[in-house]
Amino acid sequence: MSELKRVVLVDDHQMFRTGVKAELGGGVEIVGEAGDVDEAVSVIRATAPDVVLLDVHLPGGGGIEVLRRLNGVVPSRFLALSVSDAAEDVIGVVRGGARGYVTKTISGPELTDAIGRVADGDAVFSPRLAGFVLDAFAATDVPAVDPELDQITQRERDVLRLIARGYAYKEIAKELFISVKTVETHVSSVLRKLQLSNRHELSRWAAARRLV
Repeated sequence: MSELKRVVLVDDHQMFRTGVKAELGGGVEIVGEAGDVDEAVSVIRATAPDVVLLDVHLPGGGGIEVLRRLNGVVPSRFLALSVSDAAEDVIGVVRGGARGYVTKTISGPELTDAIGRVADGDAVFSPRLAGFVLDAFAATDVPAVDPELDQITQRERDVLRLIARGYAYKEIAKELFISVKTVETHVSSVLRKLQLSNRHELSRWAAARRLV
């Protein structure tokens, strides 16, 4: 009988982590949990799990920041588990080093199987999301590096995407579990970095890069 895969679960919602553990049952060994970037980095360094189940949107910079800080530091493999099925989220974490991306509609047995496959070196994606990755890496007319986009943090991208969708600052704050003041700070930062004047220009900029 093969040994259980050792897993760290990273998500900023305690109830969701509890639900995932219940769904996985005895199929894996949960060796740690974390609710933000700093905590995730610390726990993963300390436990060096086989697989990290990593949410994309986390306080402190998101899943991409966890990947950036741990790339080459631990032998763990990363599987994104997120409610988001946005192409930019999928492509972002894959470019950051994740071995797969599944959405939170996945069943417990399917997730256990995905963890095992990622631990063994396979890449695992929910069917619809695999197309995003293939399209992104097969495209010849899209530059691999976008200097303007690369200077924007993951959280700033989250705010920018919602602005482009027409959300008010208060609605963005509620959606991302941050304060209105923090939303304003992110918007000001992006405007400064991109040398744009207002949210309408931001929306056009985001649409041009398919961030909406």
